[in-house]
Amino acid sequence: MNKLWWERDDLCIKSSKLYFAGKVAADLYQQHGSPTFIYSFDRISHKLKSLHQAISSTRLKDRFQIYYAMKANRYAPLLTLVKQSGLAGIDACSPTEVEHAIACGFDASEISYTNTSVSNKDLERLVKHRDLIINCDSISSIRRLGEMSPGREIGIRINPGIGLGYGQNEKLSYSGANTTKFGIYQDQFAEALNTAANYGLKIVRIHFHTGCGYLSKQLAIWDNILSASKWFIEQVKDSLQAVNVGGGLGVPHVESDEILDLVQWANILEKHFAALDIRVEVEPGDFIVKDSGILLLEVNTVEQKRDTTFIGVNAGFNIALEPAVYALPFEPVPAVIRKGAEQKYTIAGNINEALDIWYRDIELSPVEEGDVLVLINAGGYSSSMASNHCMRGSFKEILLQ
Repeated sequence: MNKLWWERDDLCIKSSKLYFAGKVAADLYQQHGSPTFIYSFDRISHKLKSLHQAISSTRLKDRFQIYYAMKANRYAPLLTLVKQSGLAGIDACSPTEVEHAIACGFDASEISYTNTSVSNKDLERLVKHRDLIINCDSISSIRRLGEMSPGREIGIRINPGIGLGYGQNEKLSYSGANTTKFGIYQDQFAEALNTAANYGLKIVRIHFHTGCGYLSKQLAIWDNILSASKWFIEQVKDSLQAVNVGGGLGVPHVESDEILDLVQWANILEKHFAALDIRVEVEPGDFIVKDSGILLLEVNTVEQKRDTTFIGVNAGFNIALEPAVYALPFEPVPAVIRKGAEQKYTIAGNINEALDIWYRDIELSPVEEGDVLVLINAGGYSSSMASNHCMRGSFKEILLQ
């Protein structure tokens, strides 16, 4: 059998069985049932180390910081091991995320907070943590934070007006031709600086996050985004200590996707920031956990309707939203590969909504009712976005070490 595009040492088919993190997927199903998310901390650690290695190979090696974007996956055992590894701090986007990260062992000084439409109640909870890194997303939040905590060091989230994301999907873009809610544009930056000065707020960080899931072919756009950030940096160069370039690093979802070239990515960072006496911060989430997790499902229905053969499984889009909301596919793989010619299937969930389709028209080895189906790339933005729609929100999470 030819090696499939997604296979690697810790995710592969051997003797017609799917292995993940050294475990037989069918055995994991027998132990834990379904729907169950299985995460590999070895893979998470590998991804974090690969980022460290890529940046450390540049002139930025002594002045960079990685913050894991916990909105991708906030499973407490996972966060605790990230803390123990010493490989990353936390990127949080709500006061409750900040408090959850602290409960998992992180100090406030190891947490970078950035969000939009921040309420006064949010700010009241945030300012209790004097060492928390707060990046303000709007002039309003700068003013209200200044009223509550004058003299504080802050970051300002900017909007460079250029976006990128997986497949240039507009739903994944935080910046671009269309005006977005994220960050402060160039034409309002002077007002933002004046507002900060009125409250003695010291601007020590420029922050921006422009999109999610970009791969190697989009690195030229990434280069342009960093160029656009230079104008903002120049305005606050006397007090600036760090530039936070956000996350957005992607992983392949389909066979035609090209793996992100981390060396080229890091070299672009070096090109723009090595000559500046500042720290470079990065906030990957998806890149760290997306391909570090799988979702185990049970096949309950195999039935042809007109010209389509449906595989029905025991979970729906409510526990893993990305295929329905962002058109980001999870590759379905049978836990045991049956002999026989491949057939074309459409994978459907158990939620009573038309958009509850996991994957359309994929060719798989024969699948029968009672089989175990595995969705790969389910480690990020799945369980963390789950809902109890149709009261079918139950699932398990297991972390393999």
